[in-house]
Amino acid sequence: MNKVYVVGIGPGGEDGITPQARAAMDQAEVLCGYPVYVDLVKGLYPGKETYTTPMRQELERCRWALETARSGRTVALVCSGDPGVYGMASPLLELVPEFPEVDVEIVPGVTAALSGGALLGAPLGHDFCVISLSDLLTPWEVIERRLACAAKGDFAICLYNPASKKRADHLRWACDILLRDKSPETVCGWVRNISRTGQNRKILTLAQLREERLDMFTTVFIGSSTTRSMDGWMVTPRGYQP
Repeated sequence: MNKVYVVGIGPGGEDGITPQARAAMDQAEVLCGYPVYVDLVKGLYPGKETYTTPMRQELERCRWALETARSGRTVALVCSGDPGVYGMASPLLELVPEFPEVDVEIVPGVTAALSGGALLGAPLGHDFCVISLSDLLTPWEVIERRLACAAKGDFAICLYNPASKKRADHLRWACDILLRDKSPETVCGWVRNISRTGQNRKILTLAQLREERLDMFTTVFIGSSTTRSMDGWMVTPRGYQP
């Protein structure tokens, strides 16, 4: 069909894959993606061909998908969460002008801000920002500015990629920036391994979050000034009055 589906598979569990995403992968002849994400779905398609590339070879992966589609095959380029949220939709679409004969369809998925937020309660119940702490593609100075602006605007904030072995202090640095305008008692939470083995969650204060050691499989939620911890839930009120 000369087609690439860019498929968001959700947080990782089979029950988080939308029917639209499942239908796209059903139609694809090849599943393509980062090894961790292909591994999450290839068990559903034991006879289907797969193609993977490691981290930092995203453009090569996208180009391979387009070239394979141009040869007459149907490819599903799979991403965790949603392909348009820190996923492969953007880099693939940047390459599409080189492949006018290829049809592309973006298939949305449930991003970690939503799936993780549901496990905590309603941390994003009002205006919020989503910020990645990874400085592989974005200078840390830009990330600092975005964090400072989000804090001054009193947004609830969802942090992706809070830490890694090479970025062990990024979350601490981020909390220090936020603490300039947010109270140390601001309600926060994190969720790790959403919909996967070892899933766990925690609600804590911003001061306590500063001391946490988290990883790339964790999504962090930082409340606004109205966010509360209520019966084990993290809740940012929508504003309705009883």
